[in-house]
Amino acid sequence: MLSTDFVPGAPNWLDLGAPDTDAAVSFYSATFGWQFQSAGPQGGGYGFFVQDDKTVAGLGPLTEAGASPAWTLYFHTPDADATAKAVEQAGGTVRVAPDDVFSFGRMGQFTDPAGADFAVWQPGDTKGVDLVSKPNSLTWAELYTTDAAGAKDFYRAVFSWQTADMDMGPDMTYTVLTPAGGTEENSHGGLMQLPQENLDRGSQPEWHPYFEVADPDATLARATEAGGTVIIPAADAEGIGRLAMLLDPSGAPFAIIKSATPESS
Repeated sequence: MLSTDFVPGAPNWLDLGAPDTDAAVSFYSATFGWQFQSAGPQGGGYGFFVQDDKTVAGLGPLTEAGASPAWTLYFHTPDADATAKAVEQAGGTVRVAPDDVFSFGRMGQFTDPAGADFAVWQPGDTKGVDLVSKPNSLTWAELYTTDAAGAKDFYRAVFSWQTADMDMGPDMTYTVLTPAGGTEENSHGGLMQLPQENLDRGSQPEWHPYFEVADPDATLARATEAGGTVIIPAADAEGIGRLAMLLDPSGAPFAIIKSATPESS
């Protein structure tokens, strides 16, 4: 699971692009108990979800024409410009070229060859979020893709991730992702092929976050009362934990989990 060591290739930031940031604050405050702090006049409407005075995520208005509400996961890089070149060489697209965010760090946003958006964060004054793998904070990053084999090749080329395939039953494989040189204990995410029935319902390749929670059923109840939609009801996964997936009121997907063995940050 994640830690705030933020080794290269590990998720170190995430933010939500929302059509109505006030509505997003209301929903996530009701669901997770987060507070919101504005980045100020220079932030262009951007701000931070905070828990116990620790930043757990960012929030900002949608800025790209035609963009859909979504969580964006950022992965640590020591050199955002080099990563941008690696993305292009591996067949991905540079959506937003690397640029400095004041003295906080340098970021770039990309799209993988199958169409899933992601980003990188090169730390400056801000290393990443302050809290992970604790209740109501990021604990896992997951990719649904139309080309699982191609995704493994792409992300290995860009981040040097290690991959390990797990048989999940007939015609279903889950690939666990680990930073270069890491072990199973610091794996940070997974990827899997989108089932055909999901594609038939209009699903597209996308990354989404998992948030650790103390009680998935209670969290789902709060989320639905606040206007969220359950995609996958809470269920137990042996050796993994109890998890569920949902959409926020604007349609951004995310998941929650009470891990069988939650890690410390």
